[in-house]
Amino acid sequence: MNLFSISQLSQYSGIKPHTIRIWEQRYNAFKPERSEGNTRYYNSDQLRRLLNIVSLMNSDNKVSELCSMPDDRLSGLVLERKITFENEASEYFVSQMISAGMAYKEEQFEELFEKCVSKYGLSQAYKIIVHPMLVRVGLMWSANSIPSVQEHFITNIVRQKILKSIDSLPPAARNAPKWVLFLPEDEFHEIGLLFAAFIIRESGDKVVYLGSSVSSDAVIKASEDIKPQYLLLFLVRYNLIEEVQHYLNELNEGLDHERLYVAGNYKLLNQIDYPEKVHWLQDIDALKNLITNRANV
Repeated sequence: MNLFSISQLSQYSGIKPHTIRIWEQRYNAFKPERSEGNTRYYNSDQLRRLLNIVSLMNSDNKVSELCSMPDDRLSGLVLERKITFENEASEYFVSQMISAGMAYKEEQFEELFEKCVSKYGLSQAYKIIVHPMLVRVGLMWSANSIPSVQEHFITNIVRQKILKSIDSLPPAARNAPKWVLFLPEDEFHEIGLLFAAFIIRESGDKVVYLGSSVSSDAVIKASEDIKPQYLLLFLVRYNLIEEVQHYLNELNEGLDHERLYVAGNYKLLNQIDYPEKVHWLQDIDALKNLITNRANV
């Protein structure tokens, strides 16, 4: 069974460590284990318990009542709860999607996903719920706090949902602007790129999706054949700055008149010296604004 520090519980739940300690001491909400050095550690069951408490914080029950409830009662309240979106924090959905994914409850995960999309639309649901959820899952995976199979299970469901949404869009007009989307070599995290494909397709533009781990030479050759107006790549993992800079410089030199946009890891992209044809899109709103205002670009 995986063990978590209190700082990890805070990252995954959005609740400050100080608050978790108060709940533990005042309400006996959690029963941490102790290391040989007397450091508190929490197991997977207690993480799910915390996620359930967070999910119910805006319900009729007080936090003190929730913290005192047994796990089966908390789980029952979560399943019984009727969500009122207008008054509901997105934290409920973030926490419950993580909890469902950790337990491999595909139907529950999909139901939560569909509720979000039905109310907000995919774009807004991704921004306020799905992306924050994926960030937390990524933190858990990178800290080796959940097995990679659970992370894959969650991201694959999200991937399927985005692909389904893309397939439901009407085809682009024959003369619509053309985009080439891809991930650089040794990059395989496609969710952000797929969502960008949805945004671009939804706007009426064409998308040529090259997928993951594409070399700069392959991108340049494909661009010569496709002749797009724009290219977009995502950098998710934290790679060596020198390698990323070299990759972008190669693309800058090999492309003709196309404009290349980069999105993804803020910490990484904030350190890049962008060559002439390469531009940083810092968030999804920047992509939407680019499409809307491209006549002035």
